[in-house]
Amino acid sequence: MIRRLRHLIWKEFIQVVRDKKLRLFIFLPPIIQLVAYGYAINFDVKNVPTAIYDQSHSAASRQLIYRFTSSEYFEVKYFISTQEELRRLIDENEVNLVLHFPYDFARRLKADQEAPVQVVVDATDSNAALIVARYATNVISDYSLEIMQERLEKLGAVQALSLPVEVEPRAWFNVNLISRYSFVPGVIAMVIMLVSLMLTALAVVREKEIGTMEQILVSPIRPVEFMLGKTIPFIVISLLDMVVIILVGVLWFEVPLRGSVLVLLLGAITFLFNSVGLGLFISTVSSTQQQAMMAGVFFFTPAILLSGLIFPIPNMPVYFQYVTYLNPLRYFVVVVQGIFLRGDGLAILWPQMVGMCILGGALLTLSVLRFRERLA
Repeated sequence: MIRRLRHLIWKEFIQVVRDKKLRLFIFLPPIIQLVAYGYAINFDVKNVPTAIYDQSHSAASRQLIYRFTSSEYFEVKYFISTQEELRRLIDENEVNLVLHFPYDFARRLKADQEAPVQVVVDATDSNAALIVARYATNVISDYSLEIMQERLEKLGAVQALSLPVEVEPRAWFNVNLISRYSFVPGVIAMVIMLVSLMLTALAVVREKEIGTMEQILVSPIRPVEFMLGKTIPFIVISLLDMVVIILVGVLWFEVPLRGSVLVLLLGAITFLFNSVGLGLFISTVSSTQQQAMMAGVFFFTPAILLSGLIFPIPNMPVYFQYVTYLNPLRYFVVVVQGIFLRGDGLAILWPQMVGMCILGGALLTLSVLRFRERLA
């Protein structure tokens, strides 16, 4: 058995080395994807395109406008004078925020009355809209607090006005709240899954298309040996891919790697058994490489959406929260982010490791049984 398995593994490596397109696919696309995702996907909200609709034209409104123009979070691009311009800029996606000061803004402040300021936010992207609205509210609240302090001074109050509850935010593991620190490790997991899934799914189907599957079927090779021969080479190649993209993430994007590399390697191997097991299963139900590619995309896209990488799992409906337990990427994202950012070890990550072991064993077993059915 060992001799047959060794020859199968060696044959697979030879095919990879001989295929120029496959060699290029193994290493170049993962790096390109990591760089593209690392730069393009950014949840940090800065330089928000802003328009000012100032009907007050007063010193009070100019003071508040100055706070927005001097902030790094807002970029005042337009000063408008009509409601039609406001609608047009929002409709044409020219600005994401409009501040509207009514005619009586300054008069109400002088009369010690509430002076409303309308904050119009483009909520096409609801998450970004909530962040922008919160930033704008904080700027206006600080200005309002200063106005209240001035009123107290006029009334003869000597003591400075302060809020009864003071918030002291402290961010652990990502002090500056840099989004790529959280997202790049998840992208590493996503790219590893894509490469191993596609390579494995196409490997078996390629045997069918070039006509060598019949030769394998009449040989003394057992289904388990065939599966291992197709699995082990792509696990090794995917681990090499992982090393390359981790180096890019750490050296290029400067993402901290605080945990153990050995624990990360163990988690990657455990996850790869899931990914290649799914790839083998896809190959057993596909007749052509095109079908295998389509099936791979069919499984890959929901795996990302249900992994918690982009959308928090607690925010999903309860039914889908249970479905995520069948997604190996859910566990590996927790492992990668925990090792990179928090420095977690096996004492914390063992539930994710166990979950991936159970799913990986089930997928490989299902693939072997399915392959035996094809032989029968």
